[in-house]
Amino acid sequence: MSNKDYETGSRNVFKDIGVPNAEEHFVKAQLVFKIDTIMKERGMKQVGAANLFGVRQPDISKMLRGEFRQFSVERLLRFLVALNQDVEIVVKPHRSRNNAPALHVA
Repeated sequence: MSNKDYETGSRNVFKDIGVPNAEEHFVKAQLVFKIDTIMKERGMKQVGAANLFGVRQPDISKMLRGEFRQFSVERLLRFLVALNQDVEIVVKPHRSRNNAPALHVA
């Protein structure tokens, strides 16, 4: 069974499917995932998040459904700060020979 009926993708599905600005979109998706996780852990409703972030509830709904192009990375970082999270940006030399340098949310 050496016949492959699939293709192994990269770590960035947005790049794999040809989305413009794939790296930025991937980082935004990771940040939205963090925001959503924190909201769920706290039992926070979309209306409460909207009030906390200074946006409308429908915008929160869209964001959580994956429609987050209207939000910049910086704004999503500010949402995390509003959720009482420390945000740390670390810049370090790239060490891997196998992978290209990349943005990552931990």
